Amino acid sequence: MQQIESFSLFAGIIGLILLTAGLYKPWIMLWWRERQNRRQVIKLYGTIALISFVIYTTLRLVRT
Repeated sequence: MQQIESFSLFAGIIGLILLTAGLYKPWIMLWWRERQNRRQVIKLYGTIALISFVIYTTLRLVRT
């Protein structure tokens, strides 16, 4: 359980870093897509960060 909690926190932090970089230059973060815009960056990396932090918070509350 501790490993999942740590991984979700790490994934959330990485998601926020990539989201920040993607908002600055979206074509760097979405190079494999046909169109690269900030909305797609928010959808992809924002969703990853949000889900990761929700999992982390849930596991933290369950453990306590």
